[in-house]
Amino acid sequence: MSEERYGEFVLVRRHGPGHVAELVLDRPKAMNAVSTEMARSIAGACAALGADNGVRAVVLTSTHERAFCVGADLKERNSFSDADLVRQRPVARGAYTGVLELPVPTIAAVHGFALGGGFELALSCDVIVADRTAVVGLPEVSVGVIPGGGGTQLLPRRVGAARAAELIFTARRVEAAEARELGLVDVLVEEGQVREEALALGARIAANSPVGLRAAKRALRVGHGMDLRAGLEVEDAAWRATAFSGDRAEGVAAFNEKRKPEWPGE
Repeated sequence: MSEERYGEFVLVRRHGPGHVAELVLDRPKAMNAVSTEMARSIAGACAALGADNGVRAVVLTSTHERAFCVGADLKERNSFSDADLVRQRPVARGAYTGVLELPVPTIAAVHGFALGGGFELALSCDVIVADRTAVVGLPEVSVGVIPGGGGTQLLPRRVGAARAAELIFTARRVEAAEARELGLVDVLVEEGQVREEALALGARIAANSPVGLRAAKRALRVGHGMDLRAGLEVEDAAWRATAFSGDRAEGVAAFNEKRKPEWPGE
């Protein structure tokens, strides 16, 4: 395993041959509250991972024992003037869009509190794995703002407009069992196992064609919300991007030769 740090609060670990990257939130003294510096580091790490063709899956984790991420750094925000807040906004958005726009499958490993921007980081991932300590929610209206890291758009896509409205308008926190029941998280595991389970899922994903994974994610993301005819055109374009690739040739050959594929990644 290799490690690379992005600023003071973000760490990237590469597991095995490097195909699974772990994007680690590492600001334990603040329960991973996202400061301006941390947001910039998340965006930088995501840009590097997205440009690395060797990465096939990214797992978002936390070093804090009681929190995944508690959202924006409100202590820092309290010192901001209006002008400061305007200047900081694109930096903050860059962290959330950085995770959202990663071109490979992404998995959030949530334990403890994932609130506000912390839950929005998880919502920006393709799959959310949580353990039984997880508490999630978008409490922004209780402090006079609204979810601004994608929550008003990502949550209804997961749970429907009415359910998302109830959760956002009440600002309530949802514990693990109900979160799984409502579809706020996808996989629920026992306490202490979330990182291990999320990395194992990442490894299963990363065993597949890197060309296929990126194309499948592109089709899923771009086609979502389109009418069926338009969505099928998006799928067809993504299929064509894989059909004449080296990965497709290797996958078919490996299947017929009853061996494990050795993906060229192109």
